[in-house]
Amino acid sequence: MTGTKSFSPWLLQTRPNPNAVLRLFCFPYAGGSAQIYRTWGPRLPPAVEVCPVQLPGRGNRLREPPFTDLDPLVLALAEAVPSYLDKPYAFFGHSMGALIGFELAHRLREREINGPAQLFVSGHRAPQFSREESVSYNLPEPEFLEELRRINGTPREVLEHPELIQLMMPLLRADFKVAQTYEYRPGPPLDCPIAAFGGLQDEDVSQEKIAGWREQTRAEFSLHMFPGDHFFIHASEALLLGILSRKLDQLLKSLR
Repeated sequence: MTGTKSFSPWLLQTRPNPNAVLRLFCFPYAGGSAQIYRTWGPRLPPAVEVCPVQLPGRGNRLREPPFTDLDPLVLALAEAVPSYLDKPYAFFGHSMGALIGFELAHRLREREINGPAQLFVSGHRAPQFSREESVSYNLPEPEFLEELRRINGTPREVLEHPELIQLMMPLLRADFKVAQTYEYRPGPPLDCPIAAFGGLQDEDVSQEKIAGWREQTRAEFSLHMFPGDHFFIHASEALLLGILSRKLDQLLKSLR
């Protein structure tokens, strides 16, 4: 992290960027870690410092129990991140990470802390839409593994490696529970712009449900759809980072 701030287990330590104008906090999808975003820094505007968020139960926090409910997770983040909000900042989250960023923005506003300059939400329906898919976090193992294969987010080498999948199973079930038991509480729209990203072949999250994020902001809204399924974040990464770079450049101009 920039400057002399002490190490936080919540943030993956990336190359310091003392000239950064903006910090981009990136939240992972279910089962993912901060490593998802490890290559993003050099591919985004140089005035942006990418801050991948490391949740308990993965990476350097492997021995910590993962959260199974969104509210305490967001509360813990609301305690951890304010010391890093001394510069303008934005949130990016994919799938479960989109919910984390959205709820954290609301929690910080409740605490009268300056909110994000921009919220980027990816691969998740707008929160006001009720969940239509069946709950899967508590399925018997064979059915749960089949669901992992269907959504195509777990590497094949992991799914085909019994020891690896057993190691990941508690984390995956915990993260799925976080996302699948989330309950939306209606409140005033956010004041920051929202850019929403979706996959054109995503079977579970339609373009209409991505577009519903428009209701969650008083400011500008934009919708961007990419080739790929729920994990277009990987299949169309170059396209996504191109759009993200342009949006961040616009944001940086407004901050200078």
